[in-house]
Formats: sequence, C-alpha cells, structure tokens
Amino acid sequence: MFSANSRYASAGTYSARMSSGATVTATRLPIRARPAVRGFHQRSDTQRPDLIAAHYLGDATAFWRLCDVGDALAPDALAARELVAIPGPIGKRAG
Repeated sequence: MFSANSRYASAGTYSARMSSGATVTATRLPIRARPAVRGFHQRSDTQRPDLIAAHYLGDATAFWRLCDVGDALAPDALAARELVAIPGPIGKRAG
C-alpha cells in the first residue's frame, strides 16, 4: 500500500467498526524518536518541502523526514517556517 521509503511502510493497520456497522481499515500512526538534526535550511517563499528534501536527502518523496525532525504534522506546516531542520542519517537520534 505504501512505498518502501514511506514513514507508514511498516506502521501496520487496524480495523474499526463504524456506527453504521461498516468495518474500515486504518493505518496506525508511526511513533518514533525524533531524529538528530544535521543543520537548518533558510527557506525562501518558493521552496516546497519536496524540493528541500530532494536537495539535502536526495529523495523528493522523503519530505516526511523534514516533518519528523521539525516536529511538523504535515508538510504544509513547514511552509510557514523560515528555518527548516534537516535530519541526519537514518538511524541517528536526537539526544
């Protein structure tokens, strides 16, 4: 369902019964430790998170890693920030 580099790739699913009686399947929210910060990027008004991810992480679809390190729920939240945190290598954690 999700690509291998998605934050949801190994999150798993669960089923819930709606008040209408229908059963729906939902993806569990991944809970991870905050990654280490490698540095910060001064964002201009025209820079989208996918462009920043492509530049620093080599993968435009890894914008979710910018969200994780910046404690942003969605990529749109990064658009309101002047500085975007850049995560360190996968596996390195803050602290």
